[in-house]
Amino acid sequence: MFPLRDENQSREIPVVTYTLILLNVVIYLWDRQWNPFGPRILFTDLTLVPSAAIEAVFGDGDARALLGLFTSLFLHGSLLHLVMNMIFLITFGDNIEAAFGPVRFVIYYLFWGLMAGAAHTLVMPSSQIPTLGASGAIGGVLGAYFLLFPGHKISFLVFPFVFWPLEIAAWILLGGWFLFQILFPQQGVANWAHAGGFLAGMLTVLIAGGQRQVLAGRKFDGDDNLNYA
Repeated sequence: MFPLRDENQSREIPVVTYTLILLNVVIYLWDRQWNPFGPRILFTDLTLVPSAAIEAVFGDGDARALLGLFTSLFLHGSLLHLVMNMIFLITFGDNIEAAFGPVRFVIYYLFWGLMAGAAHTLVMPSSQIPTLGASGAIGGVLGAYFLLFPGHKISFLVFPFVFWPLEIAAWILLGGWFLFQILFPQQGVANWAHAGGFLAGMLTVLIAGGQRQVLAGRKFDGDDNLNYA
């Protein structure tokens, strides 16, 4: 699934979202010594390894293993991995940034990523497979979007089965995405990180007061007939 756009765009420039995308792209290229199709070289020790993180907390393991909960959010395994994550971030991140404001969005994004990594680690504590990618934090973006903009229409492609844009309400698309992570785990995919981030995003919205409280006073293109006060 390739999301293309949502119907209601933020009226503010999503500086944080653009910065996160730029940072991920630069780190991806830097990791491969500027060869987009090359192997990972420089930052192989900055991934999240669940067994090492568990050992650091409950045993006598190296505490530096816990840094992977943060550093792994900015690493990607392939160009396709990077592109897919950035497509989701640019599609949904701008409205979430506008809803919370840039400063809170940065804090929440990192928090969602940490919770995603923690969820993956707790579900698979003995795994020695390195985990990396921004999708856990982006899962938090999706979870927040699910509660804040459930009725927004999302245009998307189902490549390679459908080559023209389809449109569906966000709550159906994102709810289906979440259920897919739980019910159809994929080999080589940290599905519980995705699900953990999604739940953390939802929880953040609920703690912040829900849709009306978070969106009070916020304006989005196409939302002139809506009142979030």
